Amino acid sequence: MIKLVLTDMDGTFLNSSGDFNRELYKDVRKMMREKGVVFAPVTGKQCERVEELLGEDADDLWILGDSATRIKHNGNFVYESLLSNTLGLEIIRVLEEISSEHTIIACTRNGAVIKDDIPDEEAAIVRKSYAQIRQISNFHEITDDFVKITIHDPLLRCMETRDKLKPFFESAYIVASEAAWIDIANANVHKGTTVEHLQRLLNVTPEETMAFGDGYNDLELMTRATYSFAVRNAVQELKDVANFITRSNDEDAVMKTIMQMLSLQVNSHQ
Repeated sequence: MIKLVLTDMDGTFLNSSGDFNRELYKDVRKMMREKGVVFAPVTGKQCERVEELLGEDADDLWILGDSATRIKHNGNFVYESLLSNTLGLEIIRVLEEISSEHTIIACTRNGAVIKDDIPDEEAAIVRKSYAQIRQISNFHEITDDFVKITIHDPLLRCMETRDKLKPFFESAYIVASEAAWIDIANANVHKGTTVEHLQRLLNVTPEETMAFGDGYNDLELMTRATYSFAVRNAVQELKDVANFITRSNDEDAVMKTIMQMLSLQVNSHQ
């Protein structure tokens, strides 16, 4: 019996326009409530941005946001793992040396921080994933620990940039989810470890879990769910480890699969 449904957002739950079928979502949420199933977005997006996207019923979700470095439920953070200020600033220093053409997004508990000189089109991309943003002239103004550090590269060189961060591989978790994005979190903190924490909180096993993803940063997520689905537009490496392949993100794959699977399951109050 499925008790927990996990989904990546960009490229998986969200379509190519960054939106989703809101009418279908109402039906899916109703079915999940009737079946006693918990719904949890697992995403690089800021928790508050997920709340904005999903609207009025976001409170009762378990949101594994900020590249799964935090879990938010009913407005409260019930888990977080932070990257030390010293290490974070050192990684940012190296990233600035590697290139001036990628956008660095430094996330703290107080929101996302970007440089005040980034191009308008890059700032617009940042706003798609972050609700709380401030701009500064120098990252060394940041004194807080980091929730995560993210890089967006419009020139699609993130695979190469990640290789140049090799000195930090033991002290931080660094993943290029695709050619345009890198996420950097505390060591051994990724979607798999944070989902495992949630499963312990909810007393749910991998055999009772369904998960959806599309990118390299979803590889660990797949290991936490017996019902692991790669969307059709996923990278091949994810399709290779997922137990199932479903429709694409532009075909409401996540929601249609949830409805198909849960229709076979009796309601929780029966």
